[in-house]
Amino acid sequence: MAKKIGILDYPMVSVDFTPRIPPIKKINDKTKIDIRYCLISPFAYVHIYWDPKEYEVVYEIEEPILTKEEDIARDKVVKAMRNMINFKEIIGGSNETLFEYIDKRFKLLAIEMGIELTYESYKKIYYYLVRDFMGFNEVEPLLRDYFVEDIECNGANTPVYLVHRIFRNLKTNLVFNDNESLESFVEKLAQRCGKYISYAEPILDGSLPDGSRVNATYTKDVTSKGPTFTIRKFTKTPWTPPQLISFNTLSPEMLAYLWLLVQYKMNLLVVGGTASGKTTLLNAIAFFIPPEARVVSIEDTRELNLPRDNWLPSVARSATGVKGLGEIDMFELLRASFRQNPDYVIVGEVRGKEASVLFQGMASGHSSISTIHADSIETVIKRLETPPIELSPTLLNVLDSMCVMTHAIVRNQETRKLREIVEVVNIGENDVALTNTPFMWDSSEDKFYFKKESRLFQKIYHRYGITPEQLSAEFRRRAELLYRLYQRKIFGFREVQDIINEYYKKPEEVLAKFGVN
Repeated sequence: MAKKIGILDYPMVSVDFTPRIPPIKKINDKTKIDIRYCLISPFAYVHIYWDPKEYEVVYEIEEPILTKEEDIARDKVVKAMRNMINFKEIIGGSNETLFEYIDKRFKLLAIEMGIELTYESYKKIYYYLVRDFMGFNEVEPLLRDYFVEDIECNGANTPVYLVHRIFRNLKTNLVFNDNESLESFVEKLAQRCGKYISYAEPILDGSLPDGSRVNATYTKDVTSKGPTFTIRKFTKTPWTPPQLISFNTLSPEMLAYLWLLVQYKMNLLVVGGTASGKTTLLNAIAFFIPPEARVVSIEDTRELNLPRDNWLPSVARSATGVKGLGEIDMFELLRASFRQNPDYVIVGEVRGKEASVLFQGMASGHSSISTIHADSIETVIKRLETPPIELSPTLLNVLDSMCVMTHAIVRNQETRKLREIVEVVNIGENDVALTNTPFMWDSSEDKFYFKKESRLFQKIYHRYGITPEQLSAEFRRRAELLYRLYQRKIFGFREVQDIINEYYKKPEEVLAKFGVN
């Protein structure tokens, strides 16, 4: 007679939080959207499809369904495990150790409490234990979706929304049914950010361990629907320059022009509204920094990811405990960065007094790249010259170029475009800016146009002793090389960076490899 298998004999369940990223193509006809892919293997999936009742595309999370008995067993185990689990081990340990840790305690508790489970039931409950103790409960599948950029909860009893890289704004089937569960989740976010949120301090601004940015509120006094949260996910592998060409965000000529500006240490400002793609473009521009150059970056929350070794990333730290104690703001970090011998300084976003230090750094010869919230060149100048920044027009003249990013609707699809690249020729005392626009996007035709006359190319001729013909030929070669990378679908983070680095050292070999004359 076969021996009956007890719960201690059940093999450990395999849970993969990083399954393969599926290839997803844009579908212009929304009513034809019907896609399913894995988020946490083999338990959590997403189904994105056109819902004729809602008359919109919806994002449906699919997880194992527990029977009433399984649900009761899970609740019992969770309550018991909360009292015996070491949360420092959970947050700080490696995944393999944690899987074993939860597996052993689950089995022991089930025996202790007399809970009998089939292996199928055991697997389902184990998944939820791992998801909730190691991850972020119901929101964990959304955080694991490579294509999700933002997760937005507006309060209890309302659907959580998200921003998808391909399908943009989508309503999910995730709803927090009461304020208590939502408060508990917001507390967990604060804990993982290393912050504190309470009725006395009901607003949270912080970063999760993976770099994702979190903003949350705690009480109905602040947000009438109850606690809320917004998570801007940190992209571990940012879009590469050839990928931006494939999205038609910009043209190869625009990228080749920016490549030359970066190489010859011009000062750039990326301009745009919220979620217009400023940081995405900033990351793409950073690919063009010469491989031997030292880069110092300063951000209030970590969003930049540069594929290079000689990079010193700095992140501002807010006050902890007693108000104002231990705060290190961007102003202090930026001021310190100029003593770290940088070839390039990258500032995630300028908002206040740090702008004056950045522009003084530009004036003293440190090549700088940054972003700013604004929708036009005129607005940028007004923001920089009025409080809290208050720069003098003469200092603004150290800025060489501005890239204006915008949200646009093209053929009924939301998209991001590099609307124009503007060269700053002179900014007078009366705020009148003399500019030159070598590149622009025509919204009516959805095409990019450029003119050969560039004031910054003239500056490069004089500063570096290069002839106009040499620079023009180099511009054409780089534009063609970037287009070849796009044609051959060379989009990999490291692969693209290696090709650009190799181009700096052996340009003829790289051009020959890709058939560029």
